[in-house]
Amino acid sequence: MIILKSERELKMMHEAGKILASCHNEIRKMINPGISTLAIDHFVEQYLAKWGATPEQKGYKGYKYATCASVNDEICHGFPNKKPLKDGDIVTIDMVVNLNGALADSAWSYAVGKISSEAAHLMKIAKESMYKGIEQAQVGNRLGDIGHKIQTYVENEGFSVVREFTGHGIGRSMHEDPAVLNYGTPGKGVKLREGMVITIEPMVNVGMWQCKIDENGWTARTIDGKLSTQYEHTVAITRNGPLILTDQELS
Repeated sequence: MIILKSERELKMMHEAGKILASCHNEIRKMINPGISTLAIDHFVEQYLAKWGATPEQKGYKGYKYATCASVNDEICHGFPNKKPLKDGDIVTIDMVVNLNGALADSAWSYAVGKISSEAAHLMKIAKESMYKGIEQAQVGNRLGDIGHKIQTYVENEGFSVVREFTGHGIGRSMHEDPAVLNYGTPGKGVKLREGMVITIEPMVNVGMWQCKIDENGWTARTIDGKLSTQYEHTVAITRNGPLILTDQELS
């Protein structure tokens, strides 16, 4: 069931999104060779607490961390750890913020030191594909319009879009209907309505789109060991067009 959000709920989610966005802006300053993803995770939990917020995914189905931290060939759901990031790595930090029951979700990828031209191009295309998907988040459009725009842009650049993991509705709980695919057919799928809030979160690989799951049961990585990256915003469907609730420029 798709839950439409009231103006009050949207305002609350936007406040959660501003905290999340400001946290990403602080993480950006921390990303350097030598820092560990566990240190970033500890910072995030402390930062959210300072603003009266909590990390929603901590405790979700037994998950132990405030963030997911996915490095290089890890697609998503990487566990933060003590291993120092090294020059040339790319890392995605994904988090869901709960502020007085209102949720916001955003992932962002970061370059560690000097990265390869291939990695830089991958990150650029993945981020641009997210914004192209967001442009399609208009009242009356369909979910297939979002997925098609993302998929065609990514594939035209020679990369692939992960199928196994998708965006989703969000609001009162972390994962609500509908699923928001990063591939699809224009004009197909659920029609977008005012009051819907969804995440748009393409995961883009250098090589094959298929993944494998680590023994921890959580971490997904590329099946061929090639790089992957992800960008994600929480987006409200409004009569005036898409409203990014996790916009880092507005935090």
